[in-house]
Amino acid sequence: MNKKFLFIQPTIYDERGEPVKKSKLYFVGLGMPLLAALLPPDWEAEICIETIEDIPWDTDADVVGLGGMGHAANRAKDIAAEFRSRGKIVVMGGPMVSLVPDLAAGYCDAVVVGDAEGLMAELCHDLERGTLQPRYAEKLKGELNTPLPRYDLVVDKRIGDFLPVQAGRGCPHTCKFCSIYCLYRGHYVRRPVPEVIRDITAIKELGFDKFLLIDDNIVAHPAYLKELCEQIRPLGMTWMSQCSIRIADKPDLLRLVAESGCRVLSFGLESINKDSLLAMNKKWCDPDDYARVLRTVTDAGIEIASEMIVGIDTDTRESLLATIDFVKSSDIVAPKFYCLTPIPGTDLYEELKDTGRITDPDVLSYTPSRAVIDTPNLTATEVEALFWEIYHRVYTLPAILQRTVLHRRMRSRPGQTLFFLMVNLVYRSQIRRRISPNIL
Repeated sequence: MNKKFLFIQPTIYDERGEPVKKSKLYFVGLGMPLLAALLPPDWEAEICIETIEDIPWDTDADVVGLGGMGHAANRAKDIAAEFRSRGKIVVMGGPMVSLVPDLAAGYCDAVVVGDAEGLMAELCHDLERGTLQPRYAEKLKGELNTPLPRYDLVVDKRIGDFLPVQAGRGCPHTCKFCSIYCLYRGHYVRRPVPEVIRDITAIKELGFDKFLLIDDNIVAHPAYLKELCEQIRPLGMTWMSQCSIRIADKPDLLRLVAESGCRVLSFGLESINKDSLLAMNKKWCDPDDYARVLRTVTDAGIEIASEMIVGIDTDTRESLLATIDFVKSSDIVAPKFYCLTPIPGTDLYEELKDTGRITDPDVLSYTPSRAVIDTPNLTATEVEALFWEIYHRVYTLPAILQRTVLHRRMRSRPGQTLFFLMVNLVYRSQIRRRISPNIL
């Protein structure tokens, strides 16, 4: 008789401690479909995405696997506790678990640290033999080869009109606040281009004409990106990804990326303060050049989503409020913000852990909107208040209209602009309920 693995992608808690639920999920995680594809042939898989589904507490699965991004860790531990009280075996993994495995171990039967490609078969065999180990660990090797994800397990759910595909894993940069750097320490590997195209083609065959290319810095290897785009272009797909702002200084590559169907790139701008960027080991970014970079990418036909941090040591009330003016006058169509978070294992945490400046050591309770660092100029409470003030002022109706239907992008790509008008209005609704916009 086949064994069964129930994979759960937890939601996050809102400010009232209630699980965030949505009627539709646009950004589907790749982790669960990929893990399902890594199971041995005699194992069945089921995926639950809690943001849009109820958890099947009475599941007939033999094992429950919990993952997700860092800010869902608090919800994941509560789900784990409930399933264990029902007699289920619980395995936890993902970026946060990999950073704090000893903490996670207290809530489950086994933790998976690092990349699971070489571990899932071993873990399943141990489960069959009754010899499950408390910890499984795997480091990223020189190559990244993965099977076709089990997209079939998510396509019938209430999701958006695109699916994820991974190109690379890790990142060559060394930003000290970044969990990716902490996990991979500057190591970055790419999947073979034919393997990536195989997954994109499979998505197209499922009836999708869009995909999310997962890579923490797709422009890190220009020759690879060039080859990939040349093979994506004939497929007639559109796609989005994230990368370094340096792509603006590679005009031929930027043009090829746009011609291949890229419509959105996310940039981690972090701050408009040069000293703040230096403090975060992000010295290759120049805030004085942001306006040119953003306009260059936008004029190439690619929309820009941005991510910026609130609560860096050099931040002041004045500098953070200046960020509002910068965003409003820029070519960013979907700005997002995060409170600086000292995740254990990151260089930032190591720098702060003995200073007494971390106001709450409970890492599992951290959220994108929760400030827990007292800075030289602002208390954590003041940082959090400014975080919400920035969001409310950046997402007023006039500001939304200015960067969508009243922006020059409306003339050249009206359909795409109206889509981002909807995105902005959804973000505004979340902000008014004190839910930080995120990829759930």
